[in-house]
Amino acid sequence: MNNNFTRDVENALDNLHINGAFLTGGDLKSANTMTISWGSIGFMWRKPVFMALVRESRYTNEFLKSGEKFTVSIPYEGELKEALKICGSKSGRDVNKEELANIKFIPSKSVDTPVIEGCNRYYECKILYKNEMDLDNFDKDLAEQFYKGEKIGHILYFGEIIEEY
Repeated sequence: MNNNFTRDVENALDNLHINGAFLTGGDLKSANTMTISWGSIGFMWRKPVFMALVRESRYTNEFLKSGEKFTVSIPYEGELKEALKICGSKSGRDVNKEELANIKFIPSKSVDTPVIEGCNRYYECKILYKNEMDLDNFDKDLAEQFYKGEKIGHILYFGEIIEEY
């Protein structure tokens, strides 16, 4: 078990929700990354866990649905701001994000899914559980604000943190 998963967690979470992070699925042959600013780090099932939310329609979700791993790459202090903007607004179905956003997928330490070069914090995760948000069981005001007219909010991916660095 990774006992260091809380190291620098405050800085990681601050940068995640303020500046964004890259959530990547796939492998070095075929991967896609997207920008996230929602997520959490905690301890569940006696394991360190990163919980990520992905809309069902996102291209990255196709990699996560069929995969077993994902990575989260967090740049600090607004670094890679333009790349995060591109990866959050363009679909990998339509463009080569690695080229367009001027990012580079590099091998991670323990999983097949790459990380984004030049970030300050990395989490490599094995998917333990995934579930569609049931909006019937969700706060009505938040459902109206974030999911108006949608049937499924996000897919929740709970990944055991295998490596953090």
